[in-house]
Amino acid sequence: MSSSFFIKKNANPKLTKKGKSTSAPKRKGEDGKTNKAKSKKYNEEISSDSEAESSTLLKKRQANEEIVYEETPQEKKLRLAKLYLEQLKEEEKNKAEDESFETDLIAGRLQEEVLEQKGKLQRLVAKDIIAPEASEIRVLRGHKLPITCLVIAPDDKCIFSAAKDCSIIKWDVESGRKLHTIHGGRKGTEERHVGHTAHILCMTISSDGKYLATGDMNKLIMIWEADTCKHLYKFVGHKGPLSGLSFRRGTHDLYSASHDRSVKVWNVDEKAYVETLFGHQDAITGLDSLSRERCVTAGGRDGTVRVWKIAEESQLVFHGHEGSIDCIQLINEEHMITGADDGSVSLWSVNKKKPLCTVKQAHGCHGDLGLEQPHWVASVAALQNSDTVASGASGCSHNSQVNVWKCGPSYRGLELLFSVPMPEVFEFWSVLGGWSRTGAQVGTMVETKRSQKRDLYYSSEEKTF
Repeated sequence: MSSSFFIKKNANPKLTKKGKSTSAPKRKGEDGKTNKAKSKKYNEEISSDSEAESSTLLKKRQANEEIVYEETPQEKKLRLAKLYLEQLKEEEKNKAEDESFETDLIAGRLQEEVLEQKGKLQRLVAKDIIAPEASEIRVLRGHKLPITCLVIAPDDKCIFSAAKDCSIIKWDVESGRKLHTIHGGRKGTEERHVGHTAHILCMTISSDGKYLATGDMNKLIMIWEADTCKHLYKFVGHKGPLSGLSFRRGTHDLYSASHDRSVKVWNVDEKAYVETLFGHQDAITGLDSLSRERCVTAGGRDGTVRVWKIAEESQLVFHGHEGSIDCIQLINEEHMITGADDGSVSLWSVNKKKPLCTVKQAHGCHGDLGLEQPHWVASVAALQNSDTVASGASGCSHNSQVNVWKCGPSYRGLELLFSVPMPEVFEFWSVLGGWSRTGAQVGTMVETKRSQKRDLYYSSEEKTF
């Protein structure tokens, strides 16, 4: 065999094993180990904190998944049972707290009712009352002659006002518009006219808002359905003009006072006269009542305040003011406020025959130097079962005002909170926003006017007078 045969055989490339690359040999620096090292170094240089955190979260998630996967059915039942028991405990705890809170509320309410029945309840609300801005006072016009009295419906939605034009107007508190007008009649038309034909002097509404009662110069008491203003019937019996009316709270028993110096008791449901009470020595100028079977009256020039205990058929007589006692209002069953033409305002207790507190010249004086006269107190009002009262005075048509007072502990003092100027002399006013219905709401003051104009002023903002 020639040597050239072996040379050709050796020149052929070597066969590779199955599965191995047959590429040409790599240069220096191109081998896999070198590139792998560089890639690893490069990856280490560009790694960030977020990647480290992601790997940590991934590990935790995997661990949690392993735990869940490893939980047996029995362990799962036990875990769910514990969660359910914890939920029940939390619900029972919240329920107990709610029941405790409700129990405290009920106990507080019962305690207030007991104090109210005893006439000793005094809610401290004076600190929350602020004077109204001029923009908050609204003026309602509708009467043709001076307004003499008004009342507010128990739901605080309506106001009833009456005037010397013998008319009655029902107003909407929210909008200020007239809802209904009962027109007055002329003198001599009493037989055919349904309504008053003489100056209306007093008015009251029952605590359930069902009946409205009005009294006039003709010695008549008219009973109306408050909702529809429909005339129901009239009471006749007084021998002088009516000066005061009041329903006993929670009933339809009506008390009336007159210039004939008597107090009469009526039952509106039965349309019946009950009895007459005598004692005053001059025309009665004011009357008020609350829940007890009794009423209080101001005796005008006889200088007395009287508490009439109707069930006991007795009366208590109180002396204090130097002038004519022209107005009276109960604060609670045991305390009341009065005003007189000597300019003084007094707080009374039914257990004391003298005033607990008297503020003389409560509204200042007017007149020339050396001839000053106090502004006579024309009206008083009280936010029932609270420490807040108010008085209205006149005596100079350019300086009429309403004073709002804070009562001291046990009603043994009066502190002036603020005054609200009025453009003219007014006669009667009342308080809107009873505590028995509105809780923490203090309410608004409503007052009527006076001698020349026929406007009704009131503040429509809550927690203001």
